[in-house]
Amino acid sequence: MTELSRRSILAGAVAATTVSPAATFAQTPKATFVLVPGAWHGAWCYRRVADLLMAKGHKVHALTLTGLADRVHLASDAVNMDTHIADIVNFVKWEDLSNFVLVGHSYGGLPVTGAADAIGDKVSSIVYLDAFIPEDGQSMADIVKRPLPTTGSAPPFSAKLMKVNAKDEAYVDAKVTPQPINTYTQKMRVAGAYKKIAKKTYVRSLQFNNPVFQAHYEALKQDAAWKTHTLDCGHDMMIDKPVEVAAILEQAV
Repeated sequence: MTELSRRSILAGAVAATTVSPAATFAQTPKATFVLVPGAWHGAWCYRRVADLLMAKGHKVHALTLTGLADRVHLASDAVNMDTHIADIVNFVKWEDLSNFVLVGHSYGGLPVTGAADAIGDKVSSIVYLDAFIPEDGQSMADIVKRPLPTTGSAPPFSAKLMKVNAKDEAYVDAKVTPQPINTYTQKMRVAGAYKKIAKKTYVRSLQFNNPVFQAHYEALKQDAAWKTHTLDCGHDMMIDKPVEVAAILEQAV
C-alpha cells in the first residue's frame, strides 16, 4: 500500500467519525427550569427531579441560596432576604435566561416571589411546591409565627418532622444546614408581579400538616388563573415523588 493510499484511508475514517460542531449544538433544550430550594436545603434536594428533566432534553438550573448547603461557608448575619432574592435575579441576569419556569419550594416561595418583581417579564411560568407566598411587608417570621433566634441561624427541622419517606430520612438529615436568621426576619416588599406571570401552579403535599400551605392551596384551587395539584407525600416532594414532580413541572411549561 502506498503512503498516499494510507493517507486517503485515514482521512476517510476521520471524516466518518467526526461530528460537526454545528450538529452538536443544533439541538436546543425543550424548556428551561430554575429550581429554588426551601429553608435548610440546597440544590442537592432537586437532583432526582433535575436528572429526570434533563433526560427529557430540558435545561435545568438548581440553585443553592447563599449561606446554605454547598454555600454554607458564606453564612453570616449579613445574609438576608435581599441576598436570596439577589441570588435568583443575578443568576438569571448572568445566564441571560428568558422564557423559563421558576420553581420555589417551601421558604423558597418568598425569594421567588421577590425575584419575580425584578425578572417577572422573563418568567413564562411560576411553580410553588408546598411553598409560602408572602404579602407585602411580611417576613418569614411573620408567616410562621414561632420563636426564632435573634442572631446566627435557625436550626433545621428533622426529616421525620418534614414527613420525608423513611428510606431517605438519614440522607436528608445529613444534608440540611442551619438557615441564616435574617433571611427569616427581614420584611419583604412585594409588588405582586408574580400574579402577572402567564402560567401559575401550586402543588400541595398531603402528608405535611401546615395551615399556611393549605390556605394557599384552597384559595388558588378556586382561581382560574392557577393550576393546582396534590401529591400524597411529605413536605420534601422532590425527594419523595421526583417522577410526579418532574411531570407536573413539564405540564407547567
